Amino acid sequence: MKSSKHKAGLVELNAVVAVAVARNFRAAARELGMSASALSHAIATLETRMGVKLFNRTTRSVSLTEAGEEFLGKVEPALREISEAMEAVNQFRATPTGTLRINTAEPAARGLLMPFVLEFIRRYPDMHVDIVTEGKMIDIAADGFDAGIRILDMVPQDMVAVMLKPEERLIVAASPSYLEKRGRPQTPQDLLRHDCVGLRLPSGTIYRWEFERHGEEIRLDVTGPITVQSTELMFEAVAGGAGIGYMTERTAGPGLADGRLVHLLDEWTPPFPGICLYYPRHRHVPAGLKAFVAVIKEMTKSAPSPREEKGTPRIE
Repeated sequence: MKSSKHKAGLVELNAVVAVAVARNFRAAARELGMSASALSHAIATLETRMGVKLFNRTTRSVSLTEAGEEFLGKVEPALREISEAMEAVNQFRATPTGTLRINTAEPAARGLLMPFVLEFIRRYPDMHVDIVTEGKMIDIAADGFDAGIRILDMVPQDMVAVMLKPEERLIVAASPSYLEKRGRPQTPQDLLRHDCVGLRLPSGTIYRWEFERHGEEIRLDVTGPITVQSTELMFEAVAGGAGIGYMTERTAGPGLADGRLVHLLDEWTPPFPGICLYYPRHRHVPAGLKAFVAVIKEMTKSAPSPREEKGTPRIE
């Protein structure tokens, strides 16, 4: 009976933290893998037991009361210590167990991350990998993630970076039918007289096309008949003849291989440091993350790493 009460207490405490972070019962329930009604019941049970209201609830919002803020400030560090204690014991297991939470932008994950994940769960069947894809940059430690995946240039300096793909490249491409009608641009400035497919970033702004050659840098605000919010839709629009596109070489690859796309302005789009997994440098590394990093290093051992420079994340 004692252990049952203790377990119920931990469920309730974790429920408070999840709701406080998500500010939404349904989102918090999904995060905890329980139903919204069970989560609501857990919170209500705890509030009844304590005799105080922890959350203000309306049909549109959920917010902490003053008592809830005070309670969260004490409970969250304690739960973190409990989690770290359990993780410390996990180091003694023959194989790691638990959940590995990874935050990434979907374009960075698509076609690149999954082979590493599949090999990881094949080797460590007791592990669960939770991949959250979102476009905005977050503080992975503060938001409860073990690691993130981003382009190296976007990784904070106080992180350890493990390269998944040492180099990345954005290229300009168009369909043969479009070029037959409108001609082939010879310089980046020529694009201002062409139809270009725009890309909307998660922030809502339209991406400015960037070019560089022999130290000369150019940024352009291009225009055209279509704006999209994913490189996959850009590929479809460009391959369909709607205009010129600017996408990763990885996205354009199938179209370049089968002739649906033609590579343009090659000398103006040099490669740049690629995509990496990153995690906090000065923080305990969970056993699951250590094992995942080992899998990545093994699978990419033949790939060269970019040069590590002062003021950049430490590259392993």
